[in-house]
Amino acid sequence: MKALNRYAKRSKISEAKFRQMIRYFAVDLDASQITKLVALNRKSVNRYLRAIRERIAEFCETQSPFSGEIEVDESYFGAWLS
Repeated sequence: MKALNRYAKRSKISEAKFRQMIRYFAVDLDASQITKLVALNRKSVNRYLRAIRERIAEFCETQSPFSGEIEVDESYFGAWLS
């Protein structure tokens, strides 16, 4: 029986390949490099990486100290150049 992937539901890739893809993503390799190293289809890698980025963005939004409408003034910070 094929090993289940507990990180991605109804996934056809193994958990080991998924973890390997995450490691390469964390090292900041692009999708084409990950595709060659993990031996998966480029479209599959792009789909998983997009889902990972969306999940990271959702997590960051929940952890952000800002919410709602934020007002920014016209102040200038830094050295004044003439």
